[in-house]
Amino acid sequence: MPWWAIGASLIASNISAEQIIGQSGQGFAVGMAIAAYEWQAALVLIIVAKYFLPIFLKRRIYTMPQFLEQRYGSGVKTLMSVFWVALYTAVNLTTVLWLGGLAVESLTGWGVLTSMAALAAFAALYSLYGGLKAVALTDIIQVVILILGGFAITWFALDALPADGALGGLSYLAGEMPGHFEMILDNDHPAYNDLPGIWTLLGGLWVLHFSYWGFNQYIIQRALGAESLGEAQKGLAFAAFLKLVVPFIVVIPGIAAVILAQQGALDGAALAERSDRTYGELMGFAPAGLRGLVFAALIAAVVSSLASMMNSISTIFTMDLYRSVKPDETEQHYVTVGRVAAFTAMALALVLARPFLGGFESAFQTVQEYTGYIAPGVVIVFLLGFFDKRANAAKRLYRADRIGCAQHHRQLGSA
Repeated sequence: MPWWAIGASLIASNISAEQIIGQSGQGFAVGMAIAAYEWQAALVLIIVAKYFLPIFLKRRIYTMPQFLEQRYGSGVKTLMSVFWVALYTAVNLTTVLWLGGLAVESLTGWGVLTSMAALAAFAALYSLYGGLKAVALTDIIQVVILILGGFAITWFALDALPADGALGGLSYLAGEMPGHFEMILDNDHPAYNDLPGIWTLLGGLWVLHFSYWGFNQYIIQRALGAESLGEAQKGLAFAAFLKLVVPFIVVIPGIAAVILAQQGALDGAALAERSDRTYGELMGFAPAGLRGLVFAALIAAVVSSLASMMNSISTIFTMDLYRSVKPDETEQHYVTVGRVAAFTAMALALVLARPFLGGFESAFQTVQEYTGYIAPGVVIVFLLGFFDKRANAAKRLYRADRIGCAQHHRQLGSA
């Protein structure tokens, strides 16, 4: 894939319901501090492009578990493959389905389960048939709709404030709600436990980002499909630029929703009960005509992420788990197995979404917490594989054999 396709596909997959709906809700509840996730990600993308991609492309790998097998052996590969399939199914797919379902429910009046089922079916239509190529090509179109739709909802939300135009609305918003534009939260802020002040920028958020952007199959697989290292690096740089724009199309509307709810233009009671409904309410606030574009942008984001995750589950399950057991099957057989695995994962996610996320006030923050439990271990395993030559399965086995021989000779000598 060329660089512009890689960058567009990365952003279309990343800016899903989790970002649009979740961060818009956090903009309503907390403010611009949540934008640290996006702006720090831009820097991490540059680091990944400079230092990590050359290693992956030199080894000609197509999955992250394949790299682990080359460095540590089949045991680590199998363990991490099972972990990633479970994580993508029980956490990532469920989150995107749930948040996307909430937004569709707000605009259409359908039930959450009906909305999730419709999104899942739409994603499966082209993902199961066309694979990663179909996902990436449609992402190029979707990211354009996504950004245009996001800017449109931001413009109309700001224009609806009691000020002179959208730009005046932004100035009015900053003057009326200065606390919502603070990037570093004080210790007494209600959201400090989720965004702990300066440590949000200096602490564990770096680990989350490296785990997500550097070693996450459904993200990094775009770069692995590049024409060359240079194209892959330019694609990640393009994605980093787009990440700088994201807070202006998701967080700012969420902050504007606070004033609009106070004025009665939005359902303040519903937003206070669950902030994740913010973007759905804002879509209903948009004028006729624009609402269809915004709805298309949201569906594009949700479906793109769902399709990417399904493709990653299919690839890891088939190439890293199933093929290890049955290595001599035909290519068509593996394609069929991959499709069945992806469909099964989507069905499980539909069942798990409400029990897992229905009781949480913010699904976005919940997913970051769940991911934070595992991300440090993932990052350490890969960094050791990059920079420590001693972290090698073959060397461990050789040293173990040498120690065993020495003990055997000592026993013979004493005898």
